[in-house]
Amino acid sequence: MKGQDWYQADEVAEEYDDLRFSGGGQLIDRREKAAVLAALGPIDSGHRVLEVACGTGRFTTMLADQGADVVGLDVSREMLEQAREKVAAAGHADAVEFLRGDASRLPFPDDHFDTVVAMRFFHLMDDPTPFAKELRRVSRDQVFFDTFNSRSLRTLYTWLLPMGSRLYSERQVAAMLGEAGLTLANEEHDFVLPYGFYRELPGPVAKPFRAIDELAGETIPGDYVASVSYWDARVADEE
Repeated sequence: MKGQDWYQADEVAEEYDDLRFSGGGQLIDRREKAAVLAALGPIDSGHRVLEVACGTGRFTTMLADQGADVVGLDVSREMLEQAREKVAAAGHADAVEFLRGDASRLPFPDDHFDTVVAMRFFHLMDDPTPFAKELRRVSRDQVFFDTFNSRSLRTLYTWLLPMGSRLYSERQVAAMLGEAGLTLANEEHDFVLPYGFYRELPGPVAKPFRAIDELAGETIPGDYVASVSYWDARVADEE
């Protein structure tokens, strides 16, 4: 897995949210959370969610706020410490379980969760299909995840990132889903301007760029070169 050592550094975990989701990065945070909530829809009490690569607990806390029964899993002990603090501050310390583990060998039985969420995960995979199969194995119904796109502006700078970044075409995602026994229920594409652009701007400056970005994304060319895709997949019916 790319960047495993980098994500486990104390200074990376402590500064992760501030560097990525402050200023203009708040727009990214809001969009990602909206995508997750839209895919899951109304969450009944007791809806079981596994969040793979939960990191600092951004989505874990949000899902617990919605009444979900959440397990957060991450390979980084340092990230999990940040997540526990965040969940405790939100009053959900007794409602969320955190585990340190490897997503290629999830410690759960088949069909254990209603939904598996894996945000900011698949761009770290050298070979994503075994991981997709494992996420599907423990999900009774839904697997939701995002990818970075090979036809986007992200191709211009991904090699500068500390751990690199795997970029996907729609064809590659479709093939991965098919091999994992998942069918695509819905997809959304966003951010013609890449994440790195927004993170460098103060919030008030980033907002008008985001408005232009959203208008561009509503066009066919804009949608085609969007840097991020959100995939809502379902467990395929067995014949």
